Amino acid sequence: MATWNLDKAHSELEFKVKHMMISNVKGQFQDFNVTVEADSADLTQAQVTVEIKTSSITTKNEPRDQHLKSDEFFNSSTYPEITFVSTEITKVDQDEFTLLGDLTIKGVTKPAVFTAEFGGLAKDPWGNQKAGYTVSGKINRQDFGLTWNAALETGGVMVSEEVKFHADVQFVLA
Repeated sequence: MATWNLDKAHSELEFKVKHMMISNVKGQFQDFNVTVEADSADLTQAQVTVEIKTSSITTKNEPRDQHLKSDEFFNSSTYPEITFVSTEITKVDQDEFTLLGDLTIKGVTKPAVFTAEFGGLAKDPWGNQKAGYTVSGKINRQDFGLTWNAALETGGVMVSEEVKFHADVQFVLA
């Protein structure tokens, strides 16, 4: 069985959410890990496991970051991790895959679907085999108990229910 470990120095996990219904606010999780276990080069036979530390969230605004870590959002002290475990991977075309799996946020597990685009394989200058992917998807945050919001006097709400995710990840063959 081959194991592909995340190259954290060359990987990012970002999200964005509509704020006040007029613009997007972006953020990142700075501490996360992804492992891919595979018996072959066929990604459809792989097992993908993702672990994200909720306390590593950053939006470049400390008061907002503390609010996101609080009981009103991620409750990082009680729920320190977001996890995703793949249940099925299907090939859409030569370089695109659909990842289905169980996403757990705040103790709530729901099925989730993400798209993975294969960027290619390469050897780095030290002889390590690398693989790159771009992963994207979206969830409804309320499905996972992330329900805090505030009504706006002009109509609408402070934070949209939809959260979009985007990850550029690079792996190294163990």
